[in-house]
Amino acid sequence: MFGLLRLGAALWMALAASVAAAGERGVLVELFTSQGCSACPPADRLLGELAARDDVIALSLHVDYWDYIGWADSFAQPRFTARQKAYARAAHSRSIFTPQIIVDGEDRIMGAKAMTVMDRIRAHAEAPRPVSLSLRREGGRLFVTVSAERPVGPAVIQLVRYRPSATVHITRGENAGRTAEYHNIATTWRALARWDGAAPLRLATEIEGERPVVVIVQSERHGPVLAAARLR
Repeated sequence: MFGLLRLGAALWMALAASVAAAGERGVLVELFTSQGCSACPPADRLLGELAARDDVIALSLHVDYWDYIGWADSFAQPRFTARQKAYARAAHSRSIFTPQIIVDGEDRIMGAKAMTVMDRIRAHAEAPRPVSLSLRREGGRLFVTVSAERPVGPAVIQLVRYRPSATVHITRGENAGRTAEYHNIATTWRALARWDGAAPLRLATEIEGERPVVVIVQSERHGPVLAAARLR
C-alpha cells in the first residue's frame, strides 16, 4: 500500500513538473488602456477579473497618446501605442481608441463589453490550436519550443513580462481624484525570433527577475495569435 502511495506521489510530482515546464496555455486578451482615459476604468476592472483566470492570459497595455490632457500614464510606453496602431493597419482602420480589447489578435472590441469578450474567449478556447508551444525556465534562462502539425505561415515569437498588480492615485486629468487598481501591466514586450511556421523551433533567451513570463506565437503583421503560454 505504501509503495503504491509513493508511486502515486511520484507520478503526481512528475505530472506537475511536466505541466509547470509546459507553461499555462490560454486565450490572449490585450487591453489597450490609459490612466488618463475616463472611459477606461470599467475595462480595467474587467481585465482584473480576466487576470484571475488560468485559461486566459490577460495583459494591460498602457498607451501614451492621452498623456497630453493633464496626466501622464505612469505605465505607458510608445511601443504599446505602436502595437495598437499596427493592429489598426491590419484591420484597414485609421483610428485607435481606448479602451479597446483584442482577443487572440483577431477580435477587436470597443469598451468593456463583458458578454462579448466572454463569448469570444469561449470561442477561441474551444477552437483547436494550430501550434504547440512549451516553455521551461532554468534559473535565468527561458527555453521555448514551438511546432506545428502542418505549416501555418510566417510568425513572430514574442516575449512579454508583466507586473501582476499596482494601485495608482491619479491627481490630474479626466480621472483626477480616482484611485485605480491595474492588473497584469505589460512592462517588457520584445520579439525573440521569426519562425517560418513549418519546421520545429527551439530557442533560449536570458530573463531576469521573478515577474511572470508570457510567450506569444503570432502570425506576421499582427495577425491571429497561434499560441500563448505563461510561466508564473
